[in-house]
Amino acid sequence: MSKKEKIFRTTKEVLKTAKRRKSSSTRWLQRQINDPYVRQAQAEGKRSRAAYKIIQIDEKYKIFNEGSSVLDLGAAPGSWTEVAIERAGGFVLAVDILDMDNINRAVILKADLQEEDSFGLINKLAVEKFDVVLSDMAASTTGHKSTDHIRTQALAELASQYAIDFLKPGGTFCTKVFQGGTHNDLLLNLKNNFKKIKHYKPDASRKGSPETYLIARDFKG
Repeated sequence: MSKKEKIFRTTKEVLKTAKRRKSSSTRWLQRQINDPYVRQAQAEGKRSRAAYKIIQIDEKYKIFNEGSSVLDLGAAPGSWTEVAIERAGGFVLAVDILDMDNINRAVILKADLQEEDSFGLINKLAVEKFDVVLSDMAASTTGHKSTDHIRTQALAELASQYAIDFLKPGGTFCTKVFQGGTHNDLLLNLKNNFKKIKHYKPDASRKGSPETYLIARDFKG
């Protein structure tokens, strides 16, 4: 095969691959390329752009204090865990069903948070109860807004169970929810267990995303 034929075949294959790419994938790629937080994360060595969400939440609500212990639920790839270590400096336990690369000064637990034995596993690793419980968990999107909302709210409810079990009195819980309001049962449960409830959408959360964050403060214990 001549060099010219090789170039022609390679070019054709690339074009075919691009042609087969779904429009949603193309939009995702364009969004990634043009996203300033993606570029900032790459420049600063963050694991993902999600780091800036928790940074902005902390700047507004001061959820981390020096020496705070943190339980990070659904932690992969670890960007919130790294921020917790930098800003709190206490014991940090990161839990996810996915594999995670090691993070200096963090304990990483691979576990399915929907399984009951995960409570016991966390309890064995925790030196004491935590000052902060974080959750950036979200279900894989289906494209159906109502279904995605319900699935993500279910994860927020799951995270709240861990928060109520593992927080110290006075502690803080921060979780992802979807815009449109926190489900009444979850909101009532949190109001019964925390003194202050706030909703906040950080600038680092994409404008087109339905996600927002619930910050529950002063756990009653």
